[in-house]
Amino acid sequence: MGYESIEVSVEAKVAHIRLSRPERTTPIALLGRRNLALWTALAADDGASPSPRAGQVREFIATHGASFFEEIVDGTGLLRTQVEEALGELTALGVVNCDGFAGLRALLVPADRRRALGGHKRRRRTALFGIEDAGRWALARRKSGTAGGAEVVEHVARTLLRRYGVVFWRLVAREADWLPPWRELLRTYRRLEARGEIRGGRFVAGVSGEQYALPEAVGSLRDVRRAERTGALVGLSGADPLNLVGLLTPGGRVPALTGNRVLYRDGVPIALLAGGEVRFLEPLAPEVEWNARNALLRRQVPAVLQFLG
Repeated sequence: MGYESIEVSVEAKVAHIRLSRPERTTPIALLGRRNLALWTALAADDGASPSPRAGQVREFIATHGASFFEEIVDGTGLLRTQVEEALGELTALGVVNCDGFAGLRALLVPADRRRALGGHKRRRRTALFGIEDAGRWALARRKSGTAGGAEVVEHVARTLLRRYGVVFWRLVAREADWLPPWRELLRTYRRLEARGEIRGGRFVAGVSGEQYALPEAVGSLRDVRRAERTGALVGLSGADPLNLVGLLTPGGRVPALTGNRVLYRDGVPIALLAGGEVRFLEPLAPEVEWNARNALLRRQVPAVLQFLG
């Protein structure tokens, strides 16, 4: 879900991606607008230039300000499909953004599922929204000045602590590769511990290296350890931060894709869904395996069928 809580004003930022248009696997970060300068300071600029048509659209928006899709089409004289492609390219470059998520959603819809531009009908079922419903497009704002390196690293370090409660090097390895390296985060955590703001110690067994935690997280860990085991099943998306299979447990990692799922029982992963296939991480009784499979596939099974199974 990104690194910070979503506020009323949000900014969708695509980093380190140089594509002709966004894809369903394009990483997106959701962040508070007041911290935009801190996060954009981490985004590297590889100097990629937009194509001529994308440059024409960018120039129009820079001259006329935030504009609707129809206004861009009329003002640039480009075809509607050309403007859509140009907006997709500028979005992938992090140059433009939209009033809301509708613009990005429209760009992510496969070509054969998009509503035909110009009102033409298609035989196949299409999305209910299109690029023309996306609101206004504007240049992504950049605050003047550059945030200091130490300030950026400390902000990221605190965000990771709020995200996980406990942070160590193996956990940070699952995050985006454009975050500060662990050695820089480690210096910040040591400084925060010296101030008495966080705790250092051994909170997670089987993990080497230094570990740091929020004070309230330490108490929560103790409560979880003493809690009674109920056998409750909890399924999570593979893109959820709590997808820690292969990081805190033996075996391979589960790709952080929304189509993948991980099933936990009392906080321990017991099964996963990856590539459309269910795999069990430990032997389970037939009834438990049946329930686990249905939980991963998110199927509602009538009670009679559950009993017969």
